[in-house]
Amino acid sequence: MAARLVPVAKLIIKGSLAGAAVYIAYDQGLLGSGTQGAEALKKAQAALPPAIQEWTSYLGWELPPTPKFDFSPSDSWNKGVQTVMSALSVAPARACEYTVEGWKYVKDLVK
Repeated sequence: MAARLVPVAKLIIKGSLAGAAVYIAYDQGLLGSGTQGAEALKKAQAALPPAIQEWTSYLGWELPPTPKFDFSPSDSWNKGVQTVMSALSVAPARACEYTVEGWKYVKDLVK
């Protein structure tokens, strides 16, 4: 009986942790729009260094200073979307070109 309860308990614990992670991500605005995600990133960048400094002083470790990044997730997202849409817009023409080249190659092999 106990052997059957252990996998069920593991599944319940894993599901609870996954649900809590999704809830926290939603609550912090990570699953919202790009601007909400950027705001959440700014909040995290402001809150993490003091917390890390507190833990390192508590544990007696010394970490190098963190590098400063000028990173905008919304700009990166927009650039990725533009790249994908550009690739999709030329895909039919490129597929036609590659098909013609393939047929020419096969014809040259058959000759």
